[in-house]
Amino acid sequence: MPRRVTLPGADELFRSTGGPTRRAAQEQLAVVPEPDDIGTDPTPAEPKPVKRPNGRRTPSGRQRHEEKITVYVSPEELVDLEHTRLMLRADHGLAVDRGRVVREALAVVLADFEAKGEQSILVRRLRHR
Repeated sequence: MPRRVTLPGADELFRSTGGPTRRAAQEQLAVVPEPDDIGTDPTPAEPKPVKRPNGRRTPSGRQRHEEKITVYVSPEELVDLEHTRLMLRADHGLAVDRGRVVREALAVVLADFEAKGEQSILVRRLRHR
């Protein structure tokens, strides 16, 4: 007797996960100035960079991420990233994925840049390439 499998429908696959939608998040970030004259429509201003207390930048960690970028790496860089991930697991008991490693590294580099500016490792490395 063949067994029939029931798959979820499109509504279930594309349901909201409870977090804010991309549009809601963008609306929260938009800054709208007061109109100068009555009858003048306000226009959205460019969002200002967010300053974190104490200059501390924290990675987003393990959560659903709405935004995505594509980064192309060389085969050697990919092997290095995977090797680092495996060493974190073997030597430090940290089971993390490559995305988490990249987000942590990004947070460290950006925090160093915000704190040191011209003397940051990012500026120094980019100048020498």
